[in-house]
Amino acid sequence: MELGFPYDVDGRGRSATIDEAGHLRDLIEQVLFTSPGERVNRPTFGSGLLELVFDPNREELATATQLLVQSSLQQWLGDVIQVEEAQVETNEATLTVLVAYRVVRTQERRVERFEGPAS
Repeated sequence: MELGFPYDVDGRGRSATIDEAGHLRDLIEQVLFTSPGERVNRPTFGSGLLELVFDPNREELATATQLLVQSSLQQWLGDVIQVEEAQVETNEATLTVLVAYRVVRTQERRVERFEGPAS
């Protein structure tokens, strides 16, 4: 069991924990929605995804964004997951990211959907 993210206290007054699948999901979400420079001791951590949603919506940008997501996840989580595919869509005020990956330790394939603010 791992600590949940964001940090929370469970009903017993202890640190809330989460299973491995939830922990990996939390790690991916942190990489996707953290902007480089946001963390003091890790200034390059994150993907920069939220900054790209302000650019004009073009096919080239969509391709670049998908590559950015895949490379950021590989850089920061490459020892625990192997990214197979990433799809990024913006729809009004919502940014949706679909990530297909394999867990390195078990080779289990998972697909997760993440939503965040597009602005």
